[in-house]
Amino acid sequence: MRLDLGDAFAALIEWLENNFEPLLDAITIAIGATIEGLEQALLFLPSWVMILLFTLLAWWVASRGVAAFSLIGFTLLENVEFTLFGLDVAFGMGLWELTMQTLALIVTSTLLSLLIGIPIGIWAAKNDVVDTVTRPILDFMQTMPAFVYLIPAVVLFSLGEVPGVIATFIFATPPCVRLTNLGIRQVSEEAVEAAQSFGSTPRQLLFKVELPMALPTILAGINQTVLLALSMVVIAALIGAGGLGEPVVEGIQQLRIGIGFEGGLAIVILAIFLDRVTQAIGEKAGTTTQAATG
Repeated sequence: MRLDLGDAFAALIEWLENNFEPLLDAITIAIGATIEGLEQALLFLPSWVMILLFTLLAWWVASRGVAAFSLIGFTLLENVEFTLFGLDVAFGMGLWELTMQTLALIVTSTLLSLLIGIPIGIWAAKNDVVDTVTRPILDFMQTMPAFVYLIPAVVLFSLGEVPGVIATFIFATPPCVRLTNLGIRQVSEEAVEAAQSFGSTPRQLLFKVELPMALPTILAGINQTVLLALSMVVIAALIGAGGLGEPVVEGIQQLRIGIGFEGGLAIVILAIFLDRVTQAIGEKAGTTTQAATG
């Protein structure tokens, strides 16, 4: 008697496909509408207006250095043409639309990860049994090769952006759960006991004491989730998710070094922007929390 784990998993995916088709269709419609709405919002304004908004956001949240990088980097993603001393000058990679598609995929995947990951992290922090059960599952989700997630996602949701988001969500959620759990568990017992002594209910204790004090750690988890989502969204281009993964995949398949390099450079620019902005938000939250509790 031989137990074939691969065939058993394939049978499970087939059973889900056959018995939960209405639910899968509803998920496809909801995620597809979210992605489309975000893409239209990001591409509604002219590119130069969005570049200015991203630069101002980086300046306000992070620093002038990050703002300068954002201005130069996002301008490089667009195709800029002008006349200088009678000469037609053009520079840029012309990847603005693909960049906004990637950003829409990242935002959708991250929102899904936060909506599911943060409540699970809170539950695990409050219940040791849940923590014990979720720990090996998170280990499995983080160590499984990212390409493997594409297979069941395609089977259940066909090709396109939706399976890319689903695969990205699975890959990027563990840091959110882990650091939410860790942040709440690290809240000082003195603060919890003080709140309880003043008659705080469990809900008040969570939302007015534990979550605010754990916010810097939770934001660090969000930062890691965003970066993992970016890395996975690129891989998801193999199943038609679009975005900046397209030129990278094209460069690999056709051995076009220039296109592959430009796609990779655009990913680096977007990754640095997202990392610095989310990091700065976490640092400000930590400073605010220390001032409130100190």
